[in-house]
This record gives sequence, C-alpha cells and structure tokens, in this order.
Amino acid sequence: MEDAQIVRLYWMRSEDAISETARKYGPYCRTIAYNILQNEEDSEECVSDTYWRAWNAMPDQRPARLAAFLGKITRNLALNRWEGARAEKRGAGQVPLLLDELRECTGQNPAEQLVDELAFAERMNRFLGALPPEKRKIFMRRYWYCSSIREISADFALSESKVKMVLLRTRRALKTFLEQEGIGV
Repeated sequence: MEDAQIVRLYWMRSEDAISETARKYGPYCRTIAYNILQNEEDSEECVSDTYWRAWNAMPDQRPARLAAFLGKITRNLALNRWEGARAEKRGAGQVPLLLDELRECTGQNPAEQLVDELAFAERMNRFLGALPPEKRKIFMRRYWYCSSIREISADFALSESKVKMVLLRTRRALKTFLEQEGIGV
C-alpha cells in the first residue's frame, strides 16, 4: 500500500492504518529501536508506541514522508527509553559513544537539544545534501540508525578503519559547516 493511502487511513481513523503501517514499516522501526536499545522486548514496545503516537499525531499532521515521520518517532521514543534505562543503571553501548562523537561537532547533546530545532534540521539537511552519497549514507547509518562501525563496514564492504576515517572527516566537516553557519561549538 502506498504511503498516501496509509496516511488517508489514519485521517479516516481506520484501524487498518496501524496494521498497514506495521506491515510496511514494522521492520524499519524495529531496526531503529533495536540499534539504540539493543533489546528486542524494549524495541517492540517502542514500535508499538510509535504506532500509537502516529495515530494520535495524524489528525493534526499529514506527513509528506511517512518513513521519516515514523522513523523520527521511533528514534525519539527509543532515545527516551534508553535515557530512562541509563538513569537507572549506567550501561555501555552505542548511544553514549554516538552522542559523544556528535557533541564534538555541535558542542551540545543533539538528542536533547538540537534534533527538534527546525533551523538546525534545515542546516543539517543542507550539509548532508552536499555530501557524496556514500559518505552521507555512512554518516546516516551511524548517527540516525545507530549502526555499529562493524555493521557499516560489512554493509559497505569497507574496512572498519576506513569507516572510522570517513566518519571522523565528516564530523570535522560538519563542525566547520556549523561554525560557518553561526552555530558556535
């Protein structure tokens, strides 16, 4: 089913909207949640919460890109759940490392302060749009989907050191770009 049809089901308040969303975007949302949480049960709960949030948000919004809309909801829910778990017990994992890496560029915690700011999002889109496709995909896999260096390396048939170097150079370029845009670091 096409995204426009799924959105129309939400607007009509048809329960089929959730089943169609789960069929088409369930694996996508689960991957996002699992890469952050590293826990199947918590990931499934985030995905279920994503459908609920989408259901409640649709009468007010009509997303142009349903995948991005659902991905953002899932990612924010997973980060919130991760933060809650982290507050209870300080565990190791990808998320603290990712946030530290991005903090070098932005000087702030992007998960808490920058992700939802429209001006920052517009600048990030311009920065990402100017990157060569492979670098953009590697950057997005790391910082949006929270994939490990090993996963990215395998998927792109690159050495782990090459992936790390691409990410380092891209973060440096991002820092320079943000400074030129007037966002102090």
